[in-house]
Amino acid sequence: MNDRLSMRGAEIAPFYLAGIGQRAMQRAHAGRLVIPMHIGEPTAGIAPAARAAAHANLDRHSSGYWESERLRERIARHYGETYGVDVAPRRILLTSGASAGLVAVFAALFAPGDRVGLARPGYAPYRNALHALGRVPVDIDCGAEASFRLAPAMLDALAEPLHGLIVASPANPTGAMLSREQLQALADRCRAGGTRVLSDEIYHGIEYGSAPVTALALDDDAVVLNSFSKLFRMPGWRLGWLVAPESCVERLSAYLINFFLTPASVSQHAALAAFDDMDELRASVEQYARSRARLLAELPRLGLGGIAPPDGAFYIYADVGHLTDDSLAFCHRLLDETGVAVAPGIDFDPVDGKRFVRFSFAISGAELEQALALLEPWLARQPVIAGAASSRSR
Repeated sequence: MNDRLSMRGAEIAPFYLAGIGQRAMQRAHAGRLVIPMHIGEPTAGIAPAARAAAHANLDRHSSGYWESERLRERIARHYGETYGVDVAPRRILLTSGASAGLVAVFAALFAPGDRVGLARPGYAPYRNALHALGRVPVDIDCGAEASFRLAPAMLDALAEPLHGLIVASPANPTGAMLSREQLQALADRCRAGGTRVLSDEIYHGIEYGSAPVTALALDDDAVVLNSFSKLFRMPGWRLGWLVAPESCVERLSAYLINFFLTPASVSQHAALAAFDDMDELRASVEQYARSRARLLAELPRLGLGGIAPPDGAFYIYADVGHLTDDSLAFCHRLLDETGVAVAPGIDFDPVDGKRFVRFSFAISGAELEQALALLEPWLARQPVIAGAASSRSR
């Protein structure tokens, strides 16, 4: 190939979860069973008030480029109601999903070569998007020994300082959550070191004990990312938001409109109405709590022990190292032989993820019971790797 026509952008790792999803879709199209525990997608669907608002918008044919000032105002009110934090609506920037917000933040607030820290295990597109944009992702080992949580001492141990730090609480894939004191300590360390905090809060509202703390209450310079995909059950509607410091609003707005124009107008109408369905959405969180308890009781009985109970989100990150040293192949076999789709740990941790898988429990209770019934005989047939520590004995 002519060098001038070659692909000159940075090469990034695949998002292996997408391949699991394609494999599951092909299986479903063939009329075969699929239980979708691979993707962080609530299967209950959009709430009734949001659905009705979307239909009404479509009937009016008002679907041009548009940004809802009322939605920004309602999100600002949400911060006051939920966290007791006063946020001016002008600081809220609507995005085409949290992913678009991530890209804009990485591009607008950091220069090529800047170092941005992220927990390992953590969400794969953090690392891949940073690398694609010429920023340097700095993995920080936050394994089981660290209870899957970032701490200031981990930043002190780095060879070079960071320009930014991504903090996810609750975290994907572990569901680990930082207390107010832990988040404050990180924020203080970052402020002292000139490191900007990027707080991924898309799983806020899905917790099983203490409520999460927003970085906005602790650090005036933090940038917060959130989304309607998780708590609000609107993953395919591709709508999220940023809360930016006043000094960053104009620049981030310019990047967002140049990269993405505006989010889908019908999604904005639906999202505004979704705030009227909070009782319905909280009922889903109650179902997640029941499913979490069920998995924490059953997975160890099936041989998957040593699981750290998630504080929030809707994931179980399970060590399967006694059964495999290739989590992707393990997930392929599990899907092909049972119809249960789970995510490979290598998406979240390129070092140790080969021995982990992630189960999403954002599914119905009936789906969960069916998955457990299929998992039990399948796991019992899997040979234990010689010399590996078996979680069956834990």
